[in-house]
Amino acid sequence: MSSPNHGNTQLLSGKIAVIYGAGGATGRVIAHTFAREGAKVFLTGRNLAKVELVTKKIVADGGAAEAAEVDALDENAVDSHLRAIVDKVGQIDISFNAIGIPQQGIQGIPLTELSVDSFSLPIATYAQAHFVTARAAGRHMVRQRTGVILMHTPEPARLGAPLVGGMGPAWASMEGLSRSLSAELASFGVRSVCLRTTGLPETETIDVVFGLHAKAHGITREQFQSLTEGTTHRRRSTTLLELANVAAFVASDRAAAITGTVVNLTGGAIVD
Repeated sequence: MSSPNHGNTQLLSGKIAVIYGAGGATGRVIAHTFAREGAKVFLTGRNLAKVELVTKKIVADGGAAEAAEVDALDENAVDSHLRAIVDKVGQIDISFNAIGIPQQGIQGIPLTELSVDSFSLPIATYAQAHFVTARAAGRHMVRQRTGVILMHTPEPARLGAPLVGGMGPAWASMEGLSRSLSAELASFGVRSVCLRTTGLPETETIDVVFGLHAKAHGITREQFQSLTEGTTHRRRSTTLLELANVAAFVASDRAAAITGTVVNLTGGAIVD
């Protein structure tokens, strides 16, 4: 297992990280950042071609990465993949789940007009995927007596935002799961932390989401983004790189005291 080495400029030197949903914008930037900080990254997703593109770029840049097709909702696939990693490299230090689902028909619709299926889909999907991946990682990490489980939510997990459908409850459930994981696993050296940001306009998902909300409000997508950014102290959204840099720090040994909490990266949209 890796040990603290504050003299090393790479935060994650020697760490083994598994990233789910690595073909998406968030997973891709997290993967590149973790690799840049010295971790060997095992990247997964349902679209292997997208994941392989990320892997090839990391390797071309001098990092260590491997790709695999894994559905984060499939407990057998997740368990088998992690067992194969442990058999190969002996450990799993970081698990980061960055999966997402299409938001058309989910956001931008009043709750009174939303179908039960559309409301329930994100709650069931996010809760199951994060439970499956966290449980699998936790089993290995408990035996190792070390490890970090990371999740990512935007500010509606805490705020009562309109027209987000079942996404607000879905994100809130992830934060609740993260706290429960910490309560059960931290005494075994396994930390669980949720990173909370604003929406990330750099991602295709949020670009679509802002468009859905803008249409519902009768304004342009740019106006809606300006409106949401006006609620932050910085008057701008969190960036992917800001999220990734904090994720790398929280996953490192330098953040050993941080567990069972939400790291606030909303730039003042939420004030704790």
